[in-house]
Amino acid sequence: MTQAAASAGSELSASPPAGRRPVLVLVLGALTAVAPLSIDMYLPALPRMSADLSTGAVQAQLTLTACVVGLAVGQAVAGPLSDRLGRRRPLLAGLAAYTVASLLCVAAPSVETLIALRLVQGAAGAAGIVIARAIVQDLYDGVAAARFFSVLMLVNGLAPILAPVLGGQLLRVVPWPGVFAVLAAIGVALFLGSLLGLAETLPPERRETGGPRATAAVCGALVRDRAFTGYGLAIGLSFAAMFTYISGSPFVLQDIYGMSPQGFSVAFGVNSLGIVAAGQAGALLAGRVALTRLLAAGLAVVAAGGAVLVAAVLAGWGLGGVLPGLFLVASGQGLIGPNATALALAGRPPRVAGTASALLGVAQFALGGAAAPLAGVAGPGTAVPMAVTIAALAVLAAAVTAVASRAPRGASPP
Repeated sequence: MTQAAASAGSELSASPPAGRRPVLVLVLGALTAVAPLSIDMYLPALPRMSADLSTGAVQAQLTLTACVVGLAVGQAVAGPLSDRLGRRRPLLAGLAAYTVASLLCVAAPSVETLIALRLVQGAAGAAGIVIARAIVQDLYDGVAAARFFSVLMLVNGLAPILAPVLGGQLLRVVPWPGVFAVLAAIGVALFLGSLLGLAETLPPERRETGGPRATAAVCGALVRDRAFTGYGLAIGLSFAAMFTYISGSPFVLQDIYGMSPQGFSVAFGVNSLGIVAAGQAGALLAGRVALTRLLAAGLAVVAAGGAVLVAAVLAGWGLGGVLPGLFLVASGQGLIGPNATALALAGRPPRVAGTASALLGVAQFALGGAAAPLAGVAGPGTAVPMAVTIAALAVLAAAVTAVASRAPRGASPP
């Protein structure tokens, strides 16, 4: 499929009836929100949890990293499974395991136990993220897919807005383990919503039947496709910049700049509104502006935010410089995610959509998990590592995207 075709795309014949589209948007949007729900609701509790478990900032941030690593590993398993077994069974199994893992986190007696449980929680919740993307690819392609991914931002974008606010308010009345009890309840709601609201979108005749060896061949073909790999790295590196902000900002904004947990949650919610606004702007422009240009605009916004953040930290501008920089870093994600995903998946046959979606998810969450501890390497008294890491990742994301946009698209996987 050519670049022009990827920018012009069309809906596939498998598109759902118009009456089912709102239900599809709501359920798939909620499933893709598993990651921000699992991570962001917990953010205001990090300093308190660190004190209660007598551990440091780096160890506390490892509970975030473990969840992100789990999200990466889980997608690598759930995506190919959904190509072979259909979308519903792996999805429901993952959501059930997510609920159980969240309940166990409530009773974690040590930070080491919590890290292990967060790994399991992330791996189980990953099924919702990777399979939701695969369902979109079952039904849409090209510009239609980019628009649908952008519309999902309306639902998905509410999670990072509401989650830290809810987390901050929960901490007023319950200790930090109460956050995980709420996540368990959310897991039950997602399970019921998927059970009742999602039909199977990959019938048996369209499934991958070759087993693990065929899956490995598909992965190899996708990795060798420079366009797919480039857009996948763009997603991963930009998310790593975002996750550096997510993991570092609770300590930077609360411990260094003196914000309360509630004030932090409000600031985090405002930044998340920027993601939603940018995503909806992208949805309106898709079809009139090439997806590659929308992606480049998002990357430019993140890079600008990184530059502002570094300048603010080094020059001592305080919150008046740090908060606008973080807003730009977050807002650019609304243009990067939908358009890079649509470009990477354009033209892929439905029988490999789960595997392709899994590779994108692995790149996203593996790079995010690797970057998160960098925000605290110099201790809790400085924001310089967070700012420099975000800026460097933004520049790398822009560089690999420039290469990907010029690379020929490889043949469809075998």
